[in-house]
Amino acid sequence: MPPGKYNESLSANPRTIPVSTPPAAARSSARSPLSTLAFYSAGHFAVDLYSSALGVFQPLLASQVGINLTQAGVLGGVMVFAGSVMQPVYGILSDRFHSRLFSVLAPAIAGLFISALGLAPSYSLLLLLVFLGASAVASFHPQASVRAAAEVSGSRGKAMAFFISAGSLGFAIGPTYFSVMLERFGLSQSYWAAIPGVLVTLALLFAIPETHVPAHQRQRIDWGPLRAVWRPLFLLYMLVFLRSVVQISFTQFLPLYLSKERGFTFQSASLALTLYSTMGAIGGLTGGHLADRFGGRNVILYSMAGSVPFLLLFFEASGGLALAGLAFAGLILLSTNPVNIVMAQELAPGQSGTVSALMMGFAWGMAGIIFIPLAGLFADHYSLHQVLRSFVLFPALGFLLAFRLPKAAQ
Repeated sequence: MPPGKYNESLSANPRTIPVSTPPAAARSSARSPLSTLAFYSAGHFAVDLYSSALGVFQPLLASQVGINLTQAGVLGGVMVFAGSVMQPVYGILSDRFHSRLFSVLAPAIAGLFISALGLAPSYSLLLLLVFLGASAVASFHPQASVRAAAEVSGSRGKAMAFFISAGSLGFAIGPTYFSVMLERFGLSQSYWAAIPGVLVTLALLFAIPETHVPAHQRQRIDWGPLRAVWRPLFLLYMLVFLRSVVQISFTQFLPLYLSKERGFTFQSASLALTLYSTMGAIGGLTGGHLADRFGGRNVILYSMAGSVPFLLLFFEASGGLALAGLAFAGLILLSTNPVNIVMAQELAPGQSGTVSALMMGFAWGMAGIIFIPLAGLFADHYSLHQVLRSFVLFPALGFLLAFRLPKAAQ
C-alpha cells in the first residue's frame, strides 16, 4: 500500500516521524513475518469471537437471572468499557514492558471468563465475569495490532487489513458459535465454549517468543506529533464513534430485538447477527482496496451515505427483504473499519499503536458505554425497534462530518 494514499492531504504537517515498530529486541520472529501475522490474526479471531458473545447470552440470562433491558444495557456498557475504552491503557503498558503476555494469554482468559457467564447465579457475578473477560480483549489489541504487521515488509497495509478482517470474522461467527454451543450444552455447561481460546493461547505461547528489552530501550509516548495532527485525528475519531453507535447497538441488541419484537427464533436471530457481521468483515476487506483507488475520504463519504437506505429497509421491510437490507447495511457501513485505522496511523506513524487503540477500541468503547445503557433504558419505556431505528441518524451525521476531512491533493 503506497504511503499516504489513504489520508493524502490529511498529512498536511510536514514533519517526518519514524514509523512506530517494536524495538529490534522486541520483535517476535515466529518462523517468518507471515507466520507471525497468521498467529496474531488467529488470536484476533479468537478474542473477537468472545467479545461478540454477550448478545447471544442475554435472552437466556434474562430468564435465568431475571435481568431487564436496563441491566442488559449496563452489562453491555461494562463489556465495551473494559474491552474497548481501556485499550489505550494496555497500549501504554505494552509499549513500556513489551511482554508477549499482554497478547498471547488474552484468548484463553477471554474465553474462560466469557464462557462462564452461563454459570453465574447473580447479576453482580455476571458483571464481574464480563469485566474480566473484556479486560483480556483490551489487553490483546494494542500490542497485537502493531506486532502482527511490523515485519511484513512492503505490505503493511494489506497485513493490517488481514489482521483486522480476522477479528471481524471472529466477531461475525461468535453469535452463531455461541448459539450452537448453548443449544448443545445449555447455560450450565457453557464453559465448553472456552476451548478455542485456550487452544489459540497454547499455539501463541509456542509460536511467539518472549522478548527482553533493556530498560533504556523502553519507549515513552511522545504527545507532540499527536498534538500536531489533532484536528484530522479528531474528525476520524468522531466518524468511528458515529459508526460504532450503530455497530455496537446491533451487536448488543439485535438477537434480543429480533426474537422479542419481530418473531425470530433464538437461533435465527443469532444467524441474522452473524450475517450482518460477516458482511461487515467482507466490507472491511474491500474498503481498503477501494480507498487505495478512490481515496479514504471518498470511501468514508459513500459508506456513511450508502448505509442509510439499507438500514431503513431492514427496519421497514420484513422477511428476506429485511435481511437483505441488514446484510448490505453491514457491508457498506463497516467497509471503513480498516480505512480509518490506516488513515490515523499515517497521520501519526510514530504513535501507530496509540492511534490504533484510539480508533479500534476507544472510539468503539465510548460509543458503547454511552449509548448501550441509554438504548436499554429507552427500550424499557418504548421499544427496541424505535430505539434502534433512531440510530440510523448517526451515519447521516457522519456523512455531513466527513465533508470536513481535507480533500485529496489535486
